[in-house]
Amino acid sequence: METAPVKWTEKRQVVFLAILLLLWESGSEAILYSMPEETESGYLLTDLAKDLGFSIGEMATRGARIHHRGNKELLQLDAETGNLFLKEKLDREALCGETEPCVLHFQIILENPVQFFQTDLQLTDINDHSPEFPHREMLLKIPESAQPGTVFPLKAAEDPDIGNNAVQNYTVSPNLHFHVVTHNPADGSKNPELVLDRALDREEQPELTLTLTALDGGTPPRSGTTTVRIEVVDINDNAPQFVQSLYEVQVPENSPLNALVVRVSAKDLDAGMNGKVAYSLFQGGRASQPFVIDETTGEIHLRKELDFETTPYYKIEIVATDTGGFSGKCSVAIQVVDVNDNAPKLTISSLTSSIPENTPDAVVAVFSVSDPDSGDNGRMVCSIENELPFLLKPTFENYYTLVTEGALDRESRAEYNITITVSDMGTPRLTTQHTIAVQVSDINDNAPAFTQSSYTLSVRENNSPGLNIGTIRATDSDSGSNAHITYSLLPTNDPQLALTSPVSINTDNGQLFALRALDYEALKSFEFRVAATDQGSPALSSQALVRVLVLDDNDNAPFVLYPLQNASAPCTELLPRAAEPGYLVTKVVAVDRDSGQNAWLSFQLLKATEPGLFSVWAHNGEVRTTRLLSERDAPKHRLLLLVKDNGDPQRSASVTLHVLLVDGFSQPYLPLPEVARDPAQDDEDVLTLYLVIALASVSSLFLLSVLLFVGVRLCRRARAAPLGVCSVPEGHFPSHLVDISGTGTLSQSYQYEVCLTGDSGTASPHLSKDTGNFWKFQYSI
Repeated sequence: METAPVKWTEKRQVVFLAILLLLWESGSEAILYSMPEETESGYLLTDLAKDLGFSIGEMATRGARIHHRGNKELLQLDAETGNLFLKEKLDREALCGETEPCVLHFQIILENPVQFFQTDLQLTDINDHSPEFPHREMLLKIPESAQPGTVFPLKAAEDPDIGNNAVQNYTVSPNLHFHVVTHNPADGSKNPELVLDRALDREEQPELTLTLTALDGGTPPRSGTTTVRIEVVDINDNAPQFVQSLYEVQVPENSPLNALVVRVSAKDLDAGMNGKVAYSLFQGGRASQPFVIDETTGEIHLRKELDFETTPYYKIEIVATDTGGFSGKCSVAIQVVDVNDNAPKLTISSLTSSIPENTPDAVVAVFSVSDPDSGDNGRMVCSIENELPFLLKPTFENYYTLVTEGALDRESRAEYNITITVSDMGTPRLTTQHTIAVQVSDINDNAPAFTQSSYTLSVRENNSPGLNIGTIRATDSDSGSNAHITYSLLPTNDPQLALTSPVSINTDNGQLFALRALDYEALKSFEFRVAATDQGSPALSSQALVRVLVLDDNDNAPFVLYPLQNASAPCTELLPRAAEPGYLVTKVVAVDRDSGQNAWLSFQLLKATEPGLFSVWAHNGEVRTTRLLSERDAPKHRLLLLVKDNGDPQRSASVTLHVLLVDGFSQPYLPLPEVARDPAQDDEDVLTLYLVIALASVSSLFLLSVLLFVGVRLCRRARAAPLGVCSVPEGHFPSHLVDISGTGTLSQSYQYEVCLTGDSGTASPHLSKDTGNFWKFQYSI
């Protein structure tokens, strides 16, 4: 993510670039360097950093580089030191031809911030070419009647060098008849002319051979030679004369080969063979190469394609020679007419392939356009698609900058393919297109978003530590590290989770794990909050609520509250022998700490001293007689009951009951033999005892409250009696006074025969003394 200072820096870069361009448009001067041609590659041209006023390393920091006008890179910049080196050996003649001065233009571009410097390199000529004549031999036919002082033009030698290094003068080998002079026309060329010093005599010497030497002005000078062969012909006193001394024509550069350029005409007043004229191109230089002349008709045809951008103008000399050796000369000026045969060219100088999404007016690219055509053919227009958030801004000398129109949004569009279209104004129009791919780099402007605002997960108790209980997920529309999400648990105010959290989270993928085994009976559910934080700068985050439900497993066996097991002295239930079938002997009370169907209890009689005498109700644990008792039934009975829950797998507990048959309550209590106890169960016996005591205390308080309430109601009804005495009703209390359904196993009124000692004290109104130490006690639970 870009910080605020970076944004301000980029804005300053744009402002600085605008100011710099305005200054250039007002007329900035280029830095000019000079160097001889053919200098070896690697030559240190200059310390560019010093020339531009930069410190060592500043150019590298600002991304300095060279942009050449053209595809070929001639110079190399060491941005670290600021030194400018020659990348390859330069040939002035190949680069500039006859153009003088030979100046190569290039720009120094600094990208951060953007800054331009115009720099020119002038190549000075060295004398690396010798003059060269177009032919190894020249033939002149001179009539013997020629008078001394007659001038005979010779074909000039060519030298690609310029200035003093080009051809400066000509010499001819020593002879008695001729000397050579150098003619200097207004166009700056050097043309040799042979001047007759002494009249020729064909009978004395019909042929002469001279050596013509061309010398340039270099140091040391170079030279080239050719042979001039002179044939002395018979007298011919009229030279051919052209109808026009100068022919001016225009030829389109796209003219086909062998097209007629112009037809020249010369006349000779002589008759016969002396009046027959032959036409030829006078000079054999490069300017004449595209043309050829018919020596008989004087028609000039095109033998090579023309290119206005290379050579827009030609001037050639035509010589008409009769058979007597006399000749006349004329000039043909050929103007090459430009046609729109070059499409515009686009050159990228600076390109930024990635733009931060929140940066307005960012410079994407700096480029230049060029068209070597002239007029409207070379006038260009640049454009891009209208729907793109980018603008083209012209700068100077066909330079443009491509900038963002406003801040971009990577989440809406992460990449732009910008097609720059450059069209000229010629007929027909020629167009060039260049596509730039721009990536929109991400900043951290989107916080992670959870797929749900809250999650509900479930896990069974007694799970293994490290169990995966679920996964939460958040997404971030940013990219890269800005979209890399880490998950964390937030502190909770829940006192059950304040000290230690039962879960952990995978910070990378949001998977939740149970750190320890959960206990449904201790913790049925809990909540906590989870944060999703990205890795941007600054980091953004969001929260979600997670609720975990602990599912019950059948991990607790039924616990018998009554009759109390493992007591030091087992309690014996008393059963009158006169009891009717269905008589309630006792009720087994049991609970289960589990929930749901895991806590649904059922009772089953496993063993009995007399199997057919007792039965147990499966759903409430009531033990009843199934038939009348007889004298043959044993006085003591031992019953083994099984209490089962409805879980999977089922868990159970066993209950042992001792029943003593009595004739009413007159038979003395006969204790049953004590059962051997397991010392390991002592701790459980103590807990069971506490539970029974607590249950008895609550039941007693509740019974007392009910009795008081019933007594008060009866006393109010009896106030109308004459004596105003509140009487206590006789007989048993009505059944079903209270229904305690905590475990679903106590619901009716029961009678119990309990064994009391002789010191039991006075009986309460609910106790009726029968015989001895036995009392009958009726109460409702």
